[in-house]
Amino acid sequence: MRVTQGAFAFLPDLTDEQITRQVQFCLDNGWAVNIEFTDDPHPRNVYWEMWGHPMFDIADAAGVMMELTACRKTYGHIYIRVSAFDSTHGWESVKLSFIVNRPADEPGFRLKRQECEGRNIRYTTESYSGDRPEGGRYI
Repeated sequence: MRVTQGAFAFLPDLTDEQITRQVQFCLDNGWAVNIEFTDDPHPRNVYWEMWGHPMFDIADAAGVMMELTACRKTYGHIYIRVSAFDSTHGWESVKLSFIVNRPADEPGFRLKRQECEGRNIRYTTESYSGDRPEGGRYI
């Protein structure tokens, strides 16, 4: 199963050239870019680990791509995403976010059904890899 989060999720994986163009678009709009990684891509897990600090002062996508390459060397076996933030309103809001690295095997999620009072049914998603300990989910 392919995890589909963020922009471009239903497209084939972006090449480094396409990632560079997207990052440059973000920088040209004055957005700060950061790189994040996780081994638990559950849709409600919005707090991924940050690679370094947000890149507020970078004007060229080559600097971001250099950091992405370093992150891939360390965490190339799990999910990595690029996010861009706009802080012109006085607070940071996400303008663009997309996955740039995936594990070779994406086990996906199962849908759990729970029958409740009355005729109500609740559904929750649970990661197949969530049964394994952190750091060992995508090895």
